[in-house]
Amino acid sequence: MSERSSYVEGTPNWVELQTPNQPAAKDFYSSLFGWSYEDRPMLEDAIYSLATLRGARVAGIAPQPVGTSPADTPALWNTFLAVDDVDASAAAVEPAGGDLVLPAFDVGDTGRMALITDPTGAEVGLWQARTHIGATLVNETGTLAWNELVTDDPERALDFYRSVVGLGSTTMPIPDSDDYTVLQVGGDGVGGCVRPPRPEVPNHWHVYFAVEDTDATVARAVDRGGALMADPFELRTVGRMAVLSDPQDAVFSVIAPEPEP
Repeated sequence: MSERSSYVEGTPNWVELQTPNQPAAKDFYSSLFGWSYEDRPMLEDAIYSLATLRGARVAGIAPQPVGTSPADTPALWNTFLAVDDVDASAAAVEPAGGDLVLPAFDVGDTGRMALITDPTGAEVGLWQARTHIGATLVNETGTLAWNELVTDDPERALDFYRSVVGLGSTTMPIPDSDDYTVLQVGGDGVGGCVRPPRPEVPNHWHVYFAVEDTDATVARAVDRGGALMADPFELRTVGRMAVLSDPQDAVFSVIAPEPEP
C-alpha cells in the first residue's frame, strides 16, 4: 500500500531528519528525491520542514535543538512508531528496560509524542496521531521504503518492542544470504532487525528510501556533497541498495526494490 490514511500501533509511520544545516539538507534531499517543502513555525523562531512529494507528506527535516552543537547532537534520521495511546506506551518503557528521553507532550494539534531508547540504546519516537498521521505516501520512488532496527542484542530489543508497542517478529530466508528478522504487526512485515555491520556502529533505527536506480542515486548524492558508506549491493528477492551519508553526516540507505514477480 502506497497511500496511507492511518497506521496500526507498532508500525513505523514517520521519519525525521535532525540536522545542523537545515537549508543545505533540504536542497540535498530535494535534488535526490524530488521533495518539496511546507515550512511550519516552531518554538524559538525555528522552522519545521515537512517534505512532500506530489502533495503527500513523506518526511520531516528539523533543526537541531537550540543550544546544542553538532558534536553533542549529530545529524541523524529518527524513526517514529505509531501508538494508540502515547502516555500508556511511554509508561511501559521503563518497566520493560528502556529509558524515557522525553516524556509525552503535545505537538500542537498534530499529535502527541514521546522519545525513548530501548534497552540496547537505540532511540525511537512514539507518535499518537491527531491531524498528522505520519507519512501519507510510502513505498514509492522518493519515499520511505523500510525501517530497520540495528542492535547488538536483538533478543532483548525485540522483547522490549513486543512489550511496549506490540511488535512481533519472524525469520525470513533470503537466497545467498543470512536469514533476516522481519518485524511484524498483525502478521504484516513493517520493518527489520539486524546486528551492526561493524563494532563501531551504534545501535539505532536505520531508514531506507526507495529509488528507481541505486547506482545513479549514489552518483547524484556524492556529486552533491554526500558520501558512500557502503558500496551498492544486491539481495535476491529484495533489491539493490547502498548506504549513504548526507553532507551533514546523517546516514541513510537507498533501495531499488526488486520488481514484483
